[in-house]
Amino acid sequence: MKELTHYFARPEFLWVLLLALPLAAGLFYWSWRVKQKLIGQFVQARLLPTLTVGLSPARQKLRLALLLAALAGVLAALAGPRWGFSWEEARQRGLDIVVAVDTSRSMLARDAQPNRLEKAKRAAFDLMRLAKEDRLGVVAFAGGAFLQCPLTVDDEAFRQNLDALQVGVIPQGGTALSEAIHAALGAFAPGNNNHKALVLFTDGEDHDEDSQTMGAAQEAADAGLRIFTVGVGTAAGELLQVTDDKGNTSFIKDEDGNVVKSHLNEDLLRRIAGATGGFYLPLVGANPMEILYSQGLAPLPKSESTVKLTRVYRERYHWFLGFAVLCLAAEMLLPEGPRPRRAETAAAASASARRMAAVMLGMLLVPAPARASGPGAFRDYQSGDYQSAYEEYNRLSGEKTNDYRLHYNAGTSAYKAKDLDAAEQHLGAALNSPEIISDLQAQEHAYYNLGNTLYHLGEPADDPKKKQERWEQSIANYSRALQLDTNDLDAKNNLAFVKRKLEELKQQQQQQKNQKNDDKNQDQKSQDQKNQQNQQQQSSPQDQQDKKDQQNQAQQKQDQQQNPSEQAKSANDGQRGKEPGQDQQAASAAPAQMSLQQAQQLLDAQKDDEKALIFSAENTPAKPADGKTVKDW
Repeated sequence: MKELTHYFARPEFLWVLLLALPLAAGLFYWSWRVKQKLIGQFVQARLLPTLTVGLSPARQKLRLALLLAALAGVLAALAGPRWGFSWEEARQRGLDIVVAVDTSRSMLARDAQPNRLEKAKRAAFDLMRLAKEDRLGVVAFAGGAFLQCPLTVDDEAFRQNLDALQVGVIPQGGTALSEAIHAALGAFAPGNNNHKALVLFTDGEDHDEDSQTMGAAQEAADAGLRIFTVGVGTAAGELLQVTDDKGNTSFIKDEDGNVVKSHLNEDLLRRIAGATGGFYLPLVGANPMEILYSQGLAPLPKSESTVKLTRVYRERYHWFLGFAVLCLAAEMLLPEGPRPRRAETAAAASASARRMAAVMLGMLLVPAPARASGPGAFRDYQSGDYQSAYEEYNRLSGEKTNDYRLHYNAGTSAYKAKDLDAAEQHLGAALNSPEIISDLQAQEHAYYNLGNTLYHLGEPADDPKKKQERWEQSIANYSRALQLDTNDLDAKNNLAFVKRKLEELKQQQQQQKNQKNDDKNQDQKSQDQKNQQNQQQQSSPQDQQDKKDQQNQAQQKQDQQQNPSEQAKSANDGQRGKEPGQDQQAASAAPAQMSLQQAQQLLDAQKDDEKALIFSAENTPAKPADGKTVKDW
């Protein structure tokens, strides 16, 4: 199970701690050996016990251990331990910048590595790191456009929405730059007096009319929106390829069957930028975004009342520093050996020690910022007493029902204590808390822990349906955790494991179902054979004779069909002596017989009436009724 991550402001001091403790311990041991050696040189061995009476070697070692502990506490405090945080508002001055990214199929061209779309997204991330005090939004466009991420100061939200862009996110194919400009204009609230900027990442292969695109650019200029165009690709162009789900690669073709080659249209991008007071910048070189921000965006006037929520972590160095002070005080007050029992001296020393301890305790008990969980419960969890930790966290979560951290800690402790039902309840309550929305890391950990809990809840279930339901819920929670943190290897491994177990369960259920059907069919077949044997035994001799007569009649009919010439001859012989009129009436009344030659002629005539199925060629777009060319790249 995962706990909420602790944060160290200066983690390099932790490495110093790992190196300093062994070195200090070795130094103390070496100095003690040198001291013993020098004493042996100046004092005879038989006099040494008399001279060192009252000195305790165990207390000397304890004092050295206290010094080492104090050193560890000081270094840990210097590392800046922090856990727990609060949201605070920070006012700053910045711009309103909309980043529009072309997601049409032409952005799959590889004249920019790894392809045009990925290079544009990486450049947008570089721009985000430069625009620290600005509000950023994302517009995705192809044949249409929509606002993927509204203007925000949350860098993580911008990062997630930008990372989700891919070819096909816009159902309508093609490239419509006018739609991207209109969508960017809609991202700014009416009456917003902040200076507006649009950074347009595209290859410039516009499928709109030039007048339509330049009209949209003029509307942007009238609205005070300054456009900076960033060209992705090369003027020489690249053949467009697509890869299907099976990994097969094929070229994109137009409606005439020709392979499509996409080119960078720098002229159009320069005209769009120039119409709004911006400039065009090709996406080449070492740091193109630094040029764009320093020469284009930074000189623009900034708004003065942008509010940004920042996460402020709580400092916890006081505890480690206080621990070090206690160790030093104990080392100073601890005598090297037992002191003489003198009532007054002992009372005075005891009073002095009590006063010193009271002063030190008063210094250490200065109120510090309260954390979300009880210190007793946290200590119980660290020591392995998960049941006690759960009981305390459960009590605290009942007092503060809206604190998702208490529910998270209660669910984690319950899981460790093997109380899976309680773990499911508290982790679900933590995820349903409104405050957890702003803490993506806590969400990811809660989904991961809930996935583990649901898997173990379904594992002992006797009912396969309940087990399958629990495991499917576990898979859903692992998937949500991976959506929040794609680098979580534990979630990936657990997701693959539970999917494999679920597939084995389904195969086992199918095998059992097939086995039941086979057994049922076998029983039915045996029953039918038994019934048939009983019917044969119960049939009378008369029935058997009737069956033989029926078989003889069928054999005679078959013989007649095989010898039509003999039938015709016998029919002529039988008609001798009859009147001619009677022959014609009989011929008209009897059904006509068809020869093999006539049947073959009938089949040949029917072949001319057959209709062939005509299949259209794959990847060939249909032509519109108005005769215009369809471009979906």
